[in-house]
Amino acid sequence: MSEALTGTGAYLERAGFLSQGLSLAVWKNDGYPTDYEWPDHHTLSLYLSGGDRVVREDRKLSGGAPGKICLLPAGHLSRWSVGAPVRMLHLYIAPAIVEHQALDCFGIRQGAFELKDLTFLDDASIAMIMRGGILPFDWRDRSDRLALDSACHLLIHHIIKRHVGDVRSKIDHGGLSPRVRRRICDFIEASLELPLTLDRLALEARLSKFHFAKMFRVSFGVSPHRYLMERRGERAKQLLRDDNLTLADVALACGFASQSHFTKAFKVECGVTPGEWRKTR
Repeated sequence: MSEALTGTGAYLERAGFLSQGLSLAVWKNDGYPTDYEWPDHHTLSLYLSGGDRVVREDRKLSGGAPGKICLLPAGHLSRWSVGAPVRMLHLYIAPAIVEHQALDCFGIRQGAFELKDLTFLDDASIAMIMRGGILPFDWRDRSDRLALDSACHLLIHHIIKRHVGDVRSKIDHGGLSPRVRRRICDFIEASLELPLTLDRLALEARLSKFHFAKMFRVSFGVSPHRYLMERRGERAKQLLRDDNLTLADVALACGFASQSHFTKAFKVECGVTPGEWRKTR
């Protein structure tokens, strides 16, 4: 898909590679026609601006607009005309990830389902997650990786549940066992300075990423990313009591990529900047 857009003259504004098989891009197309020919990945697309003059020529479909969704399965063929500038957020998904999650969460075996080919869809849940759970984050910042992975796998779960037909979830809706909960808490506390990802936490719990995220929320009442940020905030408060440590030292010890990212995250958690908190402790 990205090769197809690059070949048309469309402009790549942002790009990011997440865990294996997941990547993101924001594209701007000022009016170039585009053909997609049998890509090896699924594409979930959100129109950010424009779209009213986009036509899917192979199906004679129009109706694009900000907030509209397209779901384009691997191996599909589509032809598009673009009559005015348009910006889109793309999530590229390896088919193996969808197949694994379909089996793990819904009991659907490989080859037993196909993603629908959808154009100009209204799906408020997908639009909300892509706008609120993906766009605001720094795709290159390792400390944002857990939140981005979680959002992407939530999108995949929603797609399987809503856009491959009627399926029945087989997820255990209980939380983590006390033993696993304790192990995860201890692991997080011992690794706050590391770039923890959903993959790594799920591996520690010996669960799939989506199953782990679901059960973690049941057990703790918050997402893994929210819990991690809370613990990093508490660790930062402890370290800020030591006047020999600079703010950059504290940021590094708490797993933040930079002092500026630490300052922003700390203010969200505590309502004041680290420097202000240190003065009034």
